[in-house]
Amino acid sequence: MTKVHVSLPEDAEEGLQAFIDEVDGRLASDEDTCTVVRDTLIDLFGDREAWERWQNGKPVSPATRVRLQGYDPCNATLEAEYYAEKDEAKFKRSKHLQWLWRQFDATPMADNVAFALRFRQTLADHLFAEAGDNLRIFKGVTFSYGHNISVGDNTVIHDDVHLDDRGKLTIGDRVSISDSAHIYSHSHDTVDQTEVRNYHTTIGDDARVTYDAMVNAGVSVGENAIVGARSVVQGDVPAHHIAVGSPAKSVKVKPGFEEVAEPLDAGGERRADEREIPYELPDDIEAFDEFDRDLDGPVDSHRRE
Repeated sequence: MTKVHVSLPEDAEEGLQAFIDEVDGRLASDEDTCTVVRDTLIDLFGDREAWERWQNGKPVSPATRVRLQGYDPCNATLEAEYYAEKDEAKFKRSKHLQWLWRQFDATPMADNVAFALRFRQTLADHLFAEAGDNLRIFKGVTFSYGHNISVGDNTVIHDDVHLDDRGKLTIGDRVSISDSAHIYSHSHDTVDQTEVRNYHTTIGDDARVTYDAMVNAGVSVGENAIVGARSVVQGDVPAHHIAVGSPAKSVKVKPGFEEVAEPLDAGGERRADEREIPYELPDDIEAFDEFDRDLDGPVDSHRRE
């Protein structure tokens, strides 16, 4: 093994656990989530004095006011807020928790591994559809909503990973996702890029998605498989296979699993259509084309087909 146990001094451990327990308890209560997030961020950023001054009617600079208002997620928007097909009821709370997650990562405490891993586990317990035990999520991990993610036990997700759950994302037990990997659950139409399709993407138990790799929407990475660094996975990776390249192809079966693994030529099937998650948009939605194009030409014709 290459890891050792590390512990904090007793007084530091006591303080951080008290903070986590307080936030956890407030998030589990009926208290307004915006208020919990706002209060937590004000204290984490050391802005309580400025907040109280502003609340007591004393003047603050415009920049200070923007900063103080910005601790409240009700005063912010996120990219996913603009997605037309989102579940409005689920997203309302997910947005608030995601705001706390992202802003926490901007604090110095986000680099204190012993504290930050436990705090993100607590947030994941409230945000994800499922969050397994001993989930280790490092700094800079982002996601679309959060509430369409399920993660198993003893999984580790390293720095700057993007977990797109615009569709649905299921990650198994003991999975390792390395720095800067991107795992997607939605794709855009080749003609009309504003047309989105959502899928269910899965990463099996004991799988590894290594550095800077990309897993496309609707892909299944099988149990105990490995996706090589900077690979682009467009089709399924069978269990126990090692897939590398762009597009990724199975090049080897992990030693010791030859008798139970499928042959190398079994990999690469694109089965996303079987895993599409259909959705309907409200009739009264005020949709718009963010590229401000003339839709009377090929794009509109394609849409009507």
